[in-house]
Amino acid sequence: MHKDLEKILITEEEIHEAAKRLAAQIEKDYADEEDIVLVGLLKGSVQFMADLLKHINKMCKIDFMCVSSYGKGTKSTGRVNIIKDLSEPIDDKNVIIVEDIIDSGNTLNFIGKYFAAKNAKSVRICTLLNKPSRREVEIDVDYIGFDVPDAFVVGYGLDYQEYYRNLPYIGVLKPEIYS
Repeated sequence: MHKDLEKILITEEEIHEAAKRLAAQIEKDYADEEDIVLVGLLKGSVQFMADLLKHINKMCKIDFMCVSSYGKGTKSTGRVNIIKDLSEPIDDKNVIIVEDIIDSGNTLNFIGKYFAAKNAKSVRICTLLNKPSRREVEIDVDYIGFDVPDAFVVGYGLDYQEYYRNLPYIGVLKPEIYS
C-alpha cells in the first residue's frame, strides 16, 4: 500500500504533536466547563480521536456517529445520511465534533445544525485535516491540526474504498489508483 502513494504529507510524529497541541487548547477553552462530549465521526476519526483523548486531562465522555456524504466515490454527494446516531442525549452538553478531514463542509454543517436541534449547550469542531480550498459551505472550525492542499489524502484513518486507513501517517494517493 505504501507504493500507492506519491508522497508522505504529514508524518506520524507531526500528527501526535498536533493532537497534543489541540488537546491543550481544548483543556484551556473548557477549563470551567463540565459535560464535555467528544463525538467522533466514523470511521475516519477513530485514530485521531484516540490520540486526542490521551492528551485531554479533563473529564469528558465520548460517543460516535456514522454519517456519509461520499458513498463509494471520491467526491461528496452533498447529501448527508445518518447511518448510526448518538448513543446518549446531548442536551445541555458541550459537544466537540471530532473529524478526520473537512472538505466541502456539507457534513459538518449538517451535523452542527443537527446537534443544535438536539439542544447541545455548545458545538465546536475539531479536525485533524482542513481542506479550505474545497469548501462549499461556510463553517467555523475551532480546532485544526493541519491545513492541506487539494490532493487525495489517505492514512491515519482516511481511506480510499475502505483501504489505507491503517497507514500511520498522511500520504497523497497516486491519481492512477483512484482514477
